[in-house]
Amino acid sequence: MTQEKQLLQAGNLLQQGHMLVISHLYKSFGNNHVLIDFNLELKKGESVVVLGKSGSGKSVLIKCIIGLLKPDQGRIEVFGENIPDINEDELDQIRAKVGFLFQSNALYDSMTVRENLEFPLRRHWIQVAQDEVNKMVQEALDDVGLAHTVDMMPAELSGGMRKRIALARTLILKPEIILYDEPTTGLDPITGKEIIELMVEIQHKYNTTSLIISHDMNCVKMASNKVVILLEGKCFAMGTYDQLKQNNDPKVKQFFE
Repeated sequence: MTQEKQLLQAGNLLQQGHMLVISHLYKSFGNNHVLIDFNLELKKGESVVVLGKSGSGKSVLIKCIIGLLKPDQGRIEVFGENIPDINEDELDQIRAKVGFLFQSNALYDSMTVRENLEFPLRRHWIQVAQDEVNKMVQEALDDVGLAHTVDMMPAELSGGMRKRIALARTLILKPEIILYDEPTTGLDPITGKEIIELMVEIQHKYNTTSLIISHDMNCVKMASNKVVILLEGKCFAMGTYDQLKQNNDPKVKQFFE
């Protein structure tokens, strides 16, 4: 396909409400072929869970999407821009509209909750008056039900609270897409369920597009409009949770047993 046709196709998909389009993606590390002709499309307001075993390539996929890894081949179009082709400045502009919830939360231990939430504004050189910053911090903390923690340090918070603060920091820039990397890992079942419910609530409130990397079947069931099984480097199967649960392919059934 010529570059002109690729640009035209990207524009058409964007007009159709496609926020993220992954086409014929390949990524290898030496002889380890992690992603092999992987394809995926996400529309505005859609919540898609990528389900796979440990080492199946889920983390590699999400790192390619945010530009931390460069694929060997293929396209990753975010808001119509092909991520592997753009420069660092353009990538930063894209990242300002894409929230990323790290598996480890990645909060700065030496900063208060307020300072952690203000960090993305400074990181992206967003010029906002302090009064407006205060309002943004307050709204993000209200969204996750932790307004009272604004002057606390991360070490003073429980695991579930730290996850909520990490989500609040992700929300501060009002992202159009949120990428979740194993959002319930390390949490007890009750707290994990609360985080999933919060993710669903956020998606409905802001009509965000969500890509969730997970092996937590509660997360898959509760948070997804669509489920993709990443197996053998490919989009091996795709459908709703119920559709895949009824799939008789042994390779699909193993995830639902």
